[in-house]
Amino acid sequence: MSGNCWSQPYFGSDMENLLNNKRGGKKGAAPRFAYDGLDRLIHERARLSVLTSLVTHSRGLLFGDLKQLCALTDGNLNRHLQVLEEAKLIVITKGIQNNRPLTFCRITSLGRKRYVEYLSVLEQVLLDAATAVRSDLSAKAAT
Repeated sequence: MSGNCWSQPYFGSDMENLLNNKRGGKKGAAPRFAYDGLDRLIHERARLSVLTSLVTHSRGLLFGDLKQLCALTDGNLNRHLQVLEEAKLIVITKGIQNNRPLTFCRITSLGRKRYVEYLSVLEQVLLDAATAVRSDLSAKAAT
C-alpha cells in the first residue's frame, strides 16, 4: 500500500480533495465544514435557549418565566441576559408591579435577524450530516 492513511483505499478522491482543500471555486475560500456562521454568541446552550424562548414569545417574557423555560439559575440567566443585551440582541426593561421588581426581556429585530441567520447555518450542518450518514448507510448496504 502506497501513500498515507488519507489516501485510497481509506478515503475516496472526494475526501482527499476536501482534506487537501482542493475544492472547486475561488482560491482561499473557507473550508466546506468550517461553519463560520455558527455565531459563538448564540451557539452557547443557555443563550440559544434564551433566544429560542424569546423568538417563540414575540411580546417578550418575564425573568421568572424565562428562568423556568430555560432551566437556569437566577445568576446564570442574569449573566447570559447581560451578554445578549450588550450585543443588542435583546432589550431588558425593569419595572415594579405591586411593590415587586419585574424584569421583562424581549428580542430585538437585530436579535431575530442573527438568530435566523444562525438557524440557516445550523440547518446546513444538519443537511451535511444527514447526507454523510445516508451515503455511509448506502455504501454499507452495497457491500
